[in-house]
Amino acid sequence: MTPQPYPTYKDSGLPWLGQVPEHWDVRRNGRLFAQRNETGHEQLPILEVSLRTGVRVRDMGNGTRKQQMTDRGKYKRAAKGDIAYNMMRMWQGAVGVVPVDGLISPAYVVARPMPEVEPRYYNYLFRTADYMREVNKFSHGIVADRNRLYWDEFKQMPSAYPPLEEQTAIANFLDAHVRRTVHFISKKRRLIALLNEQKQTIINQAVTRGLDPNAPMKPTGIDWMPEIPAHWELIKVKHLFNERIQKGNPELPLLAATQEKGVIEKDDYQKRTVIAMKDLHLLKSVNVGDFVISLRSFQGGIEISRAEGIISPAYTILTPQNNVFCGYFRFLLKSYSFVNTLSLFVVGIREGQSIDFQKLGVSFLPVPCLNEQKYISEYLENIEFIMNNKVARTEHEMQLVREFSERLLIDVVTGKLDVRNIPVDLPAVDDAMEDLGEENEGDLLEDDPEPDAVEE
Repeated sequence: MTPQPYPTYKDSGLPWLGQVPEHWDVRRNGRLFAQRNETGHEQLPILEVSLRTGVRVRDMGNGTRKQQMTDRGKYKRAAKGDIAYNMMRMWQGAVGVVPVDGLISPAYVVARPMPEVEPRYYNYLFRTADYMREVNKFSHGIVADRNRLYWDEFKQMPSAYPPLEEQTAIANFLDAHVRRTVHFISKKRRLIALLNEQKQTIINQAVTRGLDPNAPMKPTGIDWMPEIPAHWELIKVKHLFNERIQKGNPELPLLAATQEKGVIEKDDYQKRTVIAMKDLHLLKSVNVGDFVISLRSFQGGIEISRAEGIISPAYTILTPQNNVFCGYFRFLLKSYSFVNTLSLFVVGIREGQSIDFQKLGVSFLPVPCLNEQKYISEYLENIEFIMNNKVARTEHEMQLVREFSERLLIDVVTGKLDVRNIPVDLPAVDDAMEDLGEENEGDLLEDDPEPDAVEE
């Protein structure tokens, strides 16, 4: 069944909300929620608010993040079903329904729903773009992007109020819809991963074994390419590339290498920043056709520069010699097999890491004749084009589904579409939660400030 508009509407009196179903009401949040400000439940788990996934139990096993406050007694108690939000990030969607009884930072507000309130419905409403803009209007502070929404302002904010049973119906519909959407996107992400894996497998096969499956092979004694076609050569890197170490002309464009876009020109702001740091005398020269390696910004191997300019000294620049066809070596040096060997040639620690060309130079690469290099390159360019188009189409499908899902969520939660009689078919909980976890992988979390630092 397709959601349809309600039979009759009325003006809500709120420009951001517009028309609402005639039987809906508008109430201030102070009539819908009461502030919960309890302390002293130190045995409860620590909760956190995520910008994308709402409230969840903090993972104490993650050693990269602060584990807990020094005084758990200053934590607030949040009960299952409460709404909790980060005062400084509510305008970005840092709000959610509390999944279990727990402790939460005093930088957060805990709102206990009244009996006639379904918190899941308001969680969806509070995360809509229009409502978050209203949150920003009610927030205040010295710096705009650190504005706080205190309880006194939150309780004055007006919100849509459908009857309780309708709030529940809307929340159930949206729960199912979100799970199906996340499940779909998760499947598409897996497809993209498989396409990229298939592309890399084809590339690895072509650059280490050639395109003739019946070609006789010979052993190499090298782990990442144990054998190559018998008519190929093993040639040291230093006989294929020279390391470019000369300093660049500061008047040339500033370049950077990225895994997504290759070697590109940085914008004027970044160039001015480098000039302000007085690093120009360290920048290296890059010519068209040079190979550029970066350990800091990506782990994708080597990119060919299609522009002339200057680049950070953190990059290693390789200039191909006459027996090198760049197209073939672009695939070889970006293959997983070769990229995984780069760690053998790294010197320095952390930010100071670079490639030691003396070590890299005496390592071997598989090299067919120039004509075969060109043939393999043309074949792989065609494979790359086909695979990249499939990935692009899949990403486009994902984007369209996200846009549809967002529009549907807004229309349902604000009463533009009626879902009261639409059957709800929730996916299996385990599968849905697994997909939700994948969809929100890499989520940005807000660290809780120490309670002593929170303004009273």
